[in-house]
Amino acid sequence: MEYAENILGTIGSTPLVKLNRLTKDLPCLVLAKYETFNPGNSVKDRMALQMVEDAEADGLLKPGGTIIEGTSGNTGMGLAMVAIIKGYKLICVIGDKQSQEKINILKAMGSEVYVCPAEVTPEDPRSYYSTAKRLAKEIPNSWYVNQYDNPSNSKAHFLSTGPEIWEQTKGKVTHFVTGVGTGGTISGVGSYLKSKNPNIMIWGIDTYGSVFKKYHETGIFDENEIYPYITEGIGEDILPENVNFEVIDGFTKVSDKDAAIYTRRLAREEAMFLGNSAGAVIKGLLQLKEHFTEDDVVVVLFHDHGSRYVGKIYNDQWMSDKGFFK
Repeated sequence: MEYAENILGTIGSTPLVKLNRLTKDLPCLVLAKYETFNPGNSVKDRMALQMVEDAEADGLLKPGGTIIEGTSGNTGMGLAMVAIIKGYKLICVIGDKQSQEKINILKAMGSEVYVCPAEVTPEDPRSYYSTAKRLAKEIPNSWYVNQYDNPSNSKAHFLSTGPEIWEQTKGKVTHFVTGVGTGGTISGVGSYLKSKNPNIMIWGIDTYGSVFKKYHETGIFDENEIYPYITEGIGEDILPENVNFEVIDGFTKVSDKDAAIYTRRLAREEAMFLGNSAGAVIKGLLQLKEHFTEDDVVVVLFHDHGSRYVGKIYNDQWMSDKGFFK
């Protein structure tokens, strides 16, 4: 009989799916690493498990302990599954720009959720970064995950996502394109693929209001680049240690409006019901058209599922209120 010992045994081994309609004007083959097939419906399941297992091995997380993390929702879902199976308590600290669906899902999975204002600086004691750190100091037998700077984040993708893409394309992958938030996915996958073939190009998708693109191109952390944006899951107003800029060949920025519109187009034209960052990734891919030839095999990574954005991206009134239908 074939079965997993528990739900954590189903993480990984997600399929590659060819994109057809939205990429018809590109000369190359475009394949999507479809991470919603993970049990928590997101790529973050991989690193959530890796980070917890490494913390256990290092003695940072002890039996009966409390896991504490600042999250945009998906890492929280991965941690919630791991916490349930392994017997930990979980506290998630989330920004108020995240969808209500994400908050409800975390609560449904037994997590205690703190909602913090998103439009404050990371140093502000009200921010979700600062709140998570404070709770970790105050609560006995707790462990602060810190996915932004935790090396086990990138490690998970070096050990699993990268090798899967290499094997699934039989080593023919020429480009990897993904959104960048904590940096774990692009850095882990990028490092692995370049270790197999240093000519593989690694492209990051950034959003307006985030610092990544300018920092990569100039080495300048420009606070004038930082302003509130709507797109969830990509971009940052900090430089996470998991973002290995040396692995990344370039960035392109995508607007909130384009990200939202292309997320909906993925559903309507490719039957891919995905999260907000997927629209940013596909629009960014189209912006990079000049970099591709007919011999290229381009792999994009789609992070999470559309069910977490029903009240926002897939809500006509919300889209209209944001001016995205104009």
